[in-house]
Amino acid sequence: MARDRDDSVRLIAAVALAAAQDRPLAICGRGSKTFLAPPAIGSMLAVGDHSGVIDYRHDELVLTARAGTPLTELRRILASQRQMLAFDPPTFAGDGSLGGAIATGLSGPGRPWYGAARDAVLGITLINGRAERLVFGGQVMKNVAGYDVSRLMTGAFGTLGVLLDISVKVLPRPHHEATRAFAVDRDTALANVVTWARTPLPLAATCHVDGVLYVRLSGTEKGVRAAATQIGGDELPHGAEFWDSLRDQTHTFFGEGHCFRVALPPAAAYPALPGAWLTEWAGSLRWFRTEATREHVDLAARRLGGHATEFRDPQVPQPFDKGALKYYRRLKDAFDPKAIFNRGRLFQEIGQEAVTEANP
Repeated sequence: MARDRDDSVRLIAAVALAAAQDRPLAICGRGSKTFLAPPAIGSMLAVGDHSGVIDYRHDELVLTARAGTPLTELRRILASQRQMLAFDPPTFAGDGSLGGAIATGLSGPGRPWYGAARDAVLGITLINGRAERLVFGGQVMKNVAGYDVSRLMTGAFGTLGVLLDISVKVLPRPHHEATRAFAVDRDTALANVVTWARTPLPLAATCHVDGVLYVRLSGTEKGVRAAATQIGGDELPHGAEFWDSLRDQTHTFFGEGHCFRVALPPAAAYPALPGAWLTEWAGSLRWFRTEATREHVDLAARRLGGHATEFRDPQVPQPFDKGALKYYRRLKDAFDPKAIFNRGRLFQEIGQEAVTEANP
């Protein structure tokens, strides 16, 4: 099993000292996702050594591991039991951790069918801004009454606490997979996947890029073969490699240019902006490479019922919706009252109100 190192005592002591000194901390895991947000303000708090699988109950589809455990290690352990992380998080540089995956809340190409990162989280142990070790949730799906606090940490970018241990549900790996390819324009591709998503076809991922629609089917061999015959297309050899390149953004589409992550209703039209598109998640997630400004891209997306975020190396944090900001600030005050964790990661000025984590 994975190496076993409990570094929590050191981490709690470091947080206690920082809180006493009103000194901000920049939480750093394995460094594979540093390009997702502006650098945090403060001295580095390294959590990558807090690593190891604590408990793995393959018969109950539950795994508990320390936050610094590498995703590659978890995938190897799960593969030995023909299981997988349901949300299939990206590793990017190949060195991502479980804590980083939960902190950023990113999911792989199968997210509409297998669930998001927050759907997989069962329980979390963390250090709050008062240097207290807190435990939320557990190791079964229905184990709490009231608010599901553990899922609040998914996508919080470490601004609410230092993740120590995480319990997630896992899934059996499909017996058979196949990828079909179709040479179609983006509008035809979008119409097809929206239609197929409403049927009982065993879809597991879709992607349209460079004039080709790719569809992943997974399930029993008989079911996958029947579905492939029904939708047609050409078989794509080495389909698993294609979906890995999409998940980890090693596909050539992500190689250069300004990149935005655009969330839209699945059947929404494409914004009238110049640039190149890569569409996945049956139309609800679209990557946009363009020279347009963030304001123009986000405004165009909002007019269609969605939103856009600058994905690679943003110079300032993404803006908060004012409604969500009200609740986030209450959470921030409850979990990190002195705002010592990852200052500058999520806030920026909104309207005329200057909002910073130093003054929440």
